[in-house]
Amino acid sequence: METGLVIKSTGSWFTVRKQDGLVINCKIKGSFRTRGIRNTNPVAVGDHVHLIVDGNHGIIREIDPRKNYIIRKSPNLSKETQIIAANIDQALLVVTLVLPNISTEFIDRFLVTAEAYRIPAILVFNKTDLYNEQKIKELEKVKSVYEGAGYKSIKISAIERTNLEKIKDLMKDKINLIAGQSGVGKSTILNAIDSNLNLRTENISKSHKTGKHTTTFAEMHFLSFGGSVIDTPGIKGFGLVDFEKEEIYHYFPEIFKASANCEYNNCSHTHETNCAVKNSLEKGLISETRYRNYLRILEDKGKKYRS
Repeated sequence: METGLVIKSTGSWFTVRKQDGLVINCKIKGSFRTRGIRNTNPVAVGDHVHLIVDGNHGIIREIDPRKNYIIRKSPNLSKETQIIAANIDQALLVVTLVLPNISTEFIDRFLVTAEAYRIPAILVFNKTDLYNEQKIKELEKVKSVYEGAGYKSIKISAIERTNLEKIKDLMKDKINLIAGQSGVGKSTILNAIDSNLNLRTENISKSHKTGKHTTTFAEMHFLSFGGSVIDTPGIKGFGLVDFEKEEIYHYFPEIFKASANCEYNNCSHTHETNCAVKNSLEKGLISETRYRNYLRILEDKGKKYRS
């Protein structure tokens, strides 16, 4: 049996780079696909697998244990979850305040999931070349909220090549995930930092001011300056799964830090008296926006998922 790295997933076929450097298309062994797995894709980009080569194709028989993965609620209602990628060193979430304007709730849902699986996350604010004075002020305010919560944040313009060297330095020699909603410029950023990639890009839809899906399937690309990046399809929503409602505050670093001083061990940080989190909120030590998104995520987790 040979070993390899999954570098592309199309749902039915998986592209695997074998240990000898050769690339082969693989299927999953039939019984493996349904063996107690509640995912739409039991094999994900970034997985280390064992396969049997059969002519020009391979059959994946085993997956090595994952050090981490990032997951979302699947749009396929017959299953529960969708693994976006596995074995990641860090995640870059690309967001913009223009074309399209990204909500902070979307950002926080992604960050909560990254925290839950111990994946360091970096916020990349793209398209600064399109910001007017009002948007620049809004950007600084949003950026300060996330830096205050402990997240590294970088302002860039892929078109004007602003701060792209900083992005390259952060990505060098790491397995990177790049994610974000359609139209935020993920493929444009990757083309700008490594011209060898030559990924397809499209303009924002003029009628709806939203992005078009240019990345159809998750795929790993190897960077000329060292390391790799997993490019993912644009994410419209980010339903949270795979952890309990009572754990969610653990994944807001500033809320978790303040919670150590709460009077009750089972404090939900919503209505209790002598809640250190609410006290910190009143003092301005916790962002109102982040706290409001925490409450929305709590409410969402309280609803039953369809399966």
